[in-house]
Amino acid sequence: MDIVVKGRKTEVPDRFRKHVAEKLNPERIQKLDAKVISLDVEVSKEHNPRQADRSDRVEITLRSRGPVIRAEASAPDAYAALDLAQDKLEARLRKQHDKRHTRRGSGRLSAAEVADVVPNAATLNGNGEPVGDEKTDAIPTTRIGSLEVQGEGPLVVREKTHSAAPMSLDQALYEMELVGHDFYLFVDSDTKMPSVVYRRHGYDYGVIHLNASDAASSSGELDGAGAGGALGG
Repeated sequence: MDIVVKGRKTEVPDRFRKHVAEKLNPERIQKLDAKVISLDVEVSKEHNPRQADRSDRVEITLRSRGPVIRAEASAPDAYAALDLAQDKLEARLRKQHDKRHTRRGSGRLSAAEVADVVPNAATLNGNGEPVGDEKTDAIPTTRIGSLEVQGEGPLVVREKTHSAAPMSLDQALYEMELVGHDFYLFVDSDTKMPSVVYRRHGYDYGVIHLNASDAASSSGELDGAGAGGALGG
């Protein structure tokens, strides 16, 4: 099992790299998931003095032949953040391990790699248009991927394409819990539709399905209506 430690806009001391190798014991992790291929540990630092109590952030990503499992935590120093992130990772590993043994022989298929969450999004007005999107000749336009950005932003765009094996709604909820996110994009094995499941209030969940065929057949009547909107609805 490979352990890769990297810093995001910060230097990672050799002492901390050595500590990570000792802390994330491969034998202990492989007892919970024997198919582990690698562990990626990313360290970042928040320089805002108002956030001194969570200035150091550690994110651990476990990659295996099964689902990707991710855990992250923030603390006043990287060592404390690593301890918290490790506890979260092992809790999710135990959950996956227990479920695998409980459902052994059920024929459940493992899911494909989980897509990363885009960290930032553009702010929209009441008409669904980007705020500050006034079109004037004085504002320079920059093309980022398939988007045209006017001015200097700020706008962070990260575009990725992932392979996705169809899965049930139950499996999508399980995968979402493993990575600790509030929503999860998947292809529904029953409807064959692109879908997203999301966390609502308390322990409730919601699910949105996209039916491209219906949208295409009625595009003339919708007059620009789409599937956008708040997930919490």
